[in-house]
Amino acid sequence: MAQEPLKKLLPEFIKSLAEKGRSPATILAYKTDLDQMASFLQKKSKVTPDQIKSSDLEEFRDSLLAKKFTAKSVSRKLNAVKTFFRWLVSEHHHDYDPSKDVSHPKVELSKPKFLSALEYRALRDVVRGDHRVATIVEMILQTGMRISEIANLKVEQVSEEEIIIESYATQPQRKIPLNLAVKEAVQKYLNEGRPKTDHPHVFVSKTGKPLAVRNIRAAIDRYMQRAEIPGYSVNDLRTTFIIENLRRGVDLVTISQAAGHKRLSTTEFYLDLAGVTEPGKKQKLEEL
Repeated sequence: MAQEPLKKLLPEFIKSLAEKGRSPATILAYKTDLDQMASFLQKKSKVTPDQIKSSDLEEFRDSLLAKKFTAKSVSRKLNAVKTFFRWLVSEHHHDYDPSKDVSHPKVELSKPKFLSALEYRALRDVVRGDHRVATIVEMILQTGMRISEIANLKVEQVSEEEIIIESYATQPQRKIPLNLAVKEAVQKYLNEGRPKTDHPHVFVSKTGKPLAVRNIRAAIDRYMQRAEIPGYSVNDLRTTFIIENLRRGVDLVTISQAAGHKRLSTTEFYLDLAGVTEPGKKQKLEEL
């Protein structure tokens, strides 16, 4: 089998991800991780798939751990590597998968964190003067949206009663009902805080350009520091939404649908964290 170099195959693989509808964030992460692998292999004079053995990929994994990448980050990078080599085999660029028997580093799972009512109220207090960030915080607390969904949200997806999250990657379209708190926050931002722009995204910069995920994360991190709750991240606001609704007796299906969980078991995982022994029966999200 004639072998093409990795530097030619990698762009073809990245293109295939786009054609399959993978999210821009996923595609960028895969490209970064695989470029890192290719650079490592090139230094070992391994430039075509037939030259690569399982031991080479194990060395790549171990080199990342030696550079103090977390086990979770290395595992994610290894997922990209394994997906790439499976693609090589499926597209007949190679006849075997050297990544198949490369094991993932052991990842110590930590429990998700969530804010207490006192803590998320403190965060609300410090963001009150920033319409944009205050609206984002309120939207995650009241709907459980992911930060990527916040960044990609379009004005046309927001109505008086609900938000429609368009399908993306492996996530189907879903609708999230809006309670009074988030309705008021969104309307105030759109009417008073949002810069005048023709751009369709809800959350934009002062120059009218869409806010990137990293910008949203950084802004909320700064306000968490000011609120003196530095141990949390924006993702913990989503967990807080789930925990609070479980504690207030909202049923699993309603929470699961709003959060975009593919499996009900994912939502059930949070029952123990919330200290709830029996799921509730309310079919309406609670206002935090």
